[in-house]
Amino acid sequence: MIETDICIVGAGPGGAGTALKLSYLGIPCVLIDKATFPRDKICGDAISGKVTTLLNRLDPQILNRFHGMKQEQIDVWGIKFAAPNGRDIDVPFSMNFNKEVDTAPGYVSKRIDFDNFLIEEVKRRDNIDFRDNTAIKDYEKTDDGWMVTDKTGDFKVKCKLLVQAGGAYNPFSRHNAGLEKDDKHYAAAVRAYYTGVEQMHEDNFIELHFVKEITPGYFWIFPLPNGGANVGLGMRSDFVSKQKINLKEAMLDIIENNPKFKNRFANAKLENKIVGYGLPLGSKKRPISGENYVLVGDAGHLIDPLTGEGIGNAIYSGFIAAELAEKCIAEQRFDAEYLKAYDVRVARVLYSEMRLSYQLQRTLRYPWLANTLANLVARNRKFIDLISEMYTDFALRKQLINPIFWFKLLSGRKVS
Repeated sequence: MIETDICIVGAGPGGAGTALKLSYLGIPCVLIDKATFPRDKICGDAISGKVTTLLNRLDPQILNRFHGMKQEQIDVWGIKFAAPNGRDIDVPFSMNFNKEVDTAPGYVSKRIDFDNFLIEEVKRRDNIDFRDNTAIKDYEKTDDGWMVTDKTGDFKVKCKLLVQAGGAYNPFSRHNAGLEKDDKHYAAAVRAYYTGVEQMHEDNFIELHFVKEITPGYFWIFPLPNGGANVGLGMRSDFVSKQKINLKEAMLDIIENNPKFKNRFANAKLENKIVGYGLPLGSKKRPISGENYVLVGDAGHLIDPLTGEGIGNAIYSGFIAAELAEKCIAEQRFDAEYLKAYDVRVARVLYSEMRLSYQLQRTLRYPWLANTLANLVARNRKFIDLISEMYTDFALRKQLINPIFWFKLLSGRKVS
């Protein structure tokens, strides 16, 4: 049996991020995962600037090594939005980036590569006891923490603080922490890897297509290195149930029959099977800590409701958990009341953004409104410039749901 102050279950971006932050704070921990790395993870594979900002904040050398993964990642410089009426709008991530001298504001990298990159960083740290190929089966509450046991019963870890980072399907979040699935705040998605998709953007823009037949979901095409693409379809779970949609069949129908995509995929090759996964959205505020535990990343339902991004929020929540753990150890307090500080800080830095995304998601479920906004933006360059600024300016982004903002914009008044 191992005894430690902190045990992390799940070594994806949230768990690995927590372990790395603890390590740089000089705090040892045990990190456990059921898989053997490198391993695949079903995902859209998009990595936002939030991720690279956090890695650089932790250690610029980590970010340098990430940028050295040129064979496993592709630079992304913007987003192509497409309304249900088919109108495309190209939005650069920022008008101020210079591709000749600046690093990209976003990336796409397969999770098998990115997650393994983080694990290699974990292995560089002497104070992280990393155990892969170890599936935790039992969680037992003790007087001063938790005892976790693997499915063989031979491996046990006794800890004062359990960081649960085991993803969307981990049993602890549901059975011990009480986070029940709510279809209004959950999404279903399918994705597959293709090669040979044509008419990709020259600056590797990721593509979000709000196709009429699958409203209020969206169809995506994300560029990958060596001419590959991550192609998928996502929709909120309650709409999937109400409309009785088979996402796999809907995705294939778009690819094979939609006039906008039929030619683009005419010579494309499906590299593997289409796979499905669930996304626990952060649009509903939930308790994500309790007696001697915190929930990080997908385990705490922290995925952005509009974009489906989870990697950045997972790492961010892991850093927050690690910084609070440092205080827990100093004060020798791991009780639920003390750990509420985790919920408070996550709410302050992440929930406001996710609530906004949920409101935008609800707005875009109306095709007529999405079409109207697309037509307005496409006719006026200043709209595109403003939306581009919103990528890095959250205060400006919040105005998107304010009717006064659109009145000022349409009347030519200054927006501030």
